[in-house]
Amino acid sequence: MAETGENRTNPAVERGLLARLGRTRAAVRGAIVIERLWPLVLPLLVVASLFLSLSWLGVFRLMPDWARMLLLGFLALASVAALYPLRFYRSPKSAEIDRRIEHANRLEHAPVLTQTDQLSQAAQGPFAQALWREHQKRMAARLNRLSGDMPRARVPERDPWGLRAIAALLLVVAFAFSFGPLGGSPRDAFRSHASADVVPARIDAWVTPPAYTGRAPLFLSARMGEEEAPVFEVPEGSAVAVRVTGGAGDETLSYLDAHTGEALAIEPAAASADANTPASTTARQFAGTLDADGMLTLQSGSSELQRWAFNVIPDDPPAIRFADEPKRAINGALELAYEVEDDYGAASAEAVFEQAEPQATGARPLYEAPEMPLVLPRRNGRDIAARTSLDLTEHPWAGTRVNLTLEALDGAEQRARSETKEIVLPERPFANPLARAVVEQRRILALDANRKGRVLDLIDAITLRPEDTFDNPSHYLGIMAARTRLVMADSDEALRNVADYLWEIALTIEDGALSAAERRLRQAQEALKQALENGASDEEIEELMAELREAMRDFLREFAERAQRNPDMAMQMPMDGQELSQSDLERMMDQLENLARSGARDQAMEMLQQLQEMMNNLQAGNQQQMNPGEGEQSEMRRQMDELGELMRRQQETMNETFRLDQMQPGQEGQQGQQGQQRPMTPEEFAEAMRQLQEGQGQLQRDLEALKRSLEGMGMEPGEGFGDAGEAMGRAEGALGDQQGERAVGEQGQALEALRRGAQDMMQQMMQAMQGEQGGSEEGGRQQSSDRDPLGRPRATTGPDFGDSVQVPDEVDVQRARRILEEIRRRLGNALSPELERNYLERLLEMR
Repeated sequence: MAETGENRTNPAVERGLLARLGRTRAAVRGAIVIERLWPLVLPLLVVASLFLSLSWLGVFRLMPDWARMLLLGFLALASVAALYPLRFYRSPKSAEIDRRIEHANRLEHAPVLTQTDQLSQAAQGPFAQALWREHQKRMAARLNRLSGDMPRARVPERDPWGLRAIAALLLVVAFAFSFGPLGGSPRDAFRSHASADVVPARIDAWVTPPAYTGRAPLFLSARMGEEEAPVFEVPEGSAVAVRVTGGAGDETLSYLDAHTGEALAIEPAAASADANTPASTTARQFAGTLDADGMLTLQSGSSELQRWAFNVIPDDPPAIRFADEPKRAINGALELAYEVEDDYGAASAEAVFEQAEPQATGARPLYEAPEMPLVLPRRNGRDIAARTSLDLTEHPWAGTRVNLTLEALDGAEQRARSETKEIVLPERPFANPLARAVVEQRRILALDANRKGRVLDLIDAITLRPEDTFDNPSHYLGIMAARTRLVMADSDEALRNVADYLWEIALTIEDGALSAAERRLRQAQEALKQALENGASDEEIEELMAELREAMRDFLREFAERAQRNPDMAMQMPMDGQELSQSDLERMMDQLENLARSGARDQAMEMLQQLQEMMNNLQAGNQQQMNPGEGEQSEMRRQMDELGELMRRQQETMNETFRLDQMQPGQEGQQGQQGQQRPMTPEEFAEAMRQLQEGQGQLQRDLEALKRSLEGMGMEPGEGFGDAGEAMGRAEGALGDQQGERAVGEQGQALEALRRGAQDMMQQMMQAMQGEQGGSEEGGRQQSSDRDPLGRPRATTGPDFGDSVQVPDEVDVQRARRILEEIRRRLGNALSPELERNYLERLLEMR
């Protein structure tokens, strides 16, 4: 019987069905393998994860070798134990796979097994074959939507508490931690610490001498590796430091004293290990002080790493002695000349004062001994001599006998003392008897407060008859106020205030307020001296120099006022034939500031000392009395001063006339060459000329009054004064006609005639003075003191009339001419910079 088309088997469909079935069987086979193998492999994976976690967390690196080996053995046994369940693994069979597919797809009558199953040998007939194929066909129709199955390992049934998740979480955390600085590696579990942690030791050793020696540190490591121990010479008290990085960590340092043979162990400081630094790189620091010759040895266990030998240079104590007898300076300051010696320079020195006279039993002094720090010689210099000057005249001990001893201290705190000298502490001389009495009362009170009643009695004695004792009522009131304060004083502090007040009264009685300028100058000098010794900053030096300049100007101004009131004071000051001008003082202070700011403090101290000595010479004139024999010459000096003032005014009038003549209308071209001055209008020019005419006329009248005053003194005015008066009259007329150029010429002739008249007047005065005092004595004084300490003419010689000006010689003239030609040549160069041209033009204007 023939088969129909629907009963025929389509080969393509059959092949597709078999291919899909094969893929499904493969997927199900994999799922069965996973669900059977995963529970068996999971213990081994947990053991492996624990090993990796411990390695990444750095546990093996921190553990000693015996603990590390024990842990590794435990993990190895656990791994072997985890491998044992694998022997129960069996591969899935085809029938198991088919039943799993049918069970997963809920298929009945085994359609999957039917596709691969065959008929038995007993049912091999045609009908059976056809019937079997028809059965397979119907079963295949049920396999169109066939799918696999997921593995079901049933691990939660075996681990209901989920402990396996702890191993997984620990593994993730350890893996992240391994990237940090303290993270470990799996290699740490198989590496011995004895061989891995020992890093070759790096040794850094150095010696730092004491700072006061000025020596540089010695780097000992530079001479390591020599066969014999290197020998170093170091100052006593040097600090030795040894730093060992790496190594076994058991290094020790000892110092063997070469004299006593005693070995001294130097303990290490606290280990300096950073939190991010491995333990193998921890540094061990040793520090000690070298006080004697010896050997420094660094050991690790029983092996010697390095050793150094030291010859320690002993630090001798300083020595100080007087180079000259203590003496009083011109201004009353105490001057000390001494010599200081030390290996590396003394750190400080001072003068120590003690009362030489025995004090009363139970005496209660109000003031401590004066303090006098000494200037030290230049450090590391050949010159050991030094000088110090300090004004102690204000101290209550001034005028008493004291024992003076010099003390020096070096950087090692070693002290030295000189021999003791008994001196009288310099005191300020007071010319006024009343001021001397007040100072004496102050000294009595300051040395023994128990003698307060004695001081009150002395004050009562002074003020008993004020009309006979006091010329100035304010002095009487001041002393009575001091007495009232003394009566009310009930403490040492109040008594000190009274003593200070008595000193101020004495200064006021003696010389008024001039001492304030002296005091400010000395304080400025002392402040600058202290700043130089203490290494002050440039800003502080600049401020102190400004204060010194201001104090110097105030002192010179008051000094000039005192000299004007007492012209003989300048004649009585010893200057040793040296002349000091104000420009010299300014130049010295500029050099002093430059030296101090450039770091040359020693040279700056020497220059400050020189400046103090110069000021001492200037201040000496304040402590000398006026010579009463010169009073009759005051009128002559006044006339000379008036003549000098007249000549100054004539010079200023001539300069003003010349300036106005250059600014008159119609002179625009000249004005453009000389500057940027605005031309004057005719009205302004006429008004200015009229004022100059009035001033010139007043000068002529003042000259006539001066001539009459000279005639009244018995002196005959010379022809120069007459010629000057006529020239002044002609200049006045020229100014009235607005002829500035002719007026300038007449004014110049008047000025020259005044100089001739002044010379004639000076000769007559000198003859008169020689007739009164003796020509030989006056002539000698004129030769030795023709100028004051500031380089100005003496008051006895009158103003400077220009005769002291030295005319330059031919060489100077030629040099000046060449300079002017070079300036004009540079100005004519069109390529010269604008800044340079402006500077050269200013030079020509200054000419």
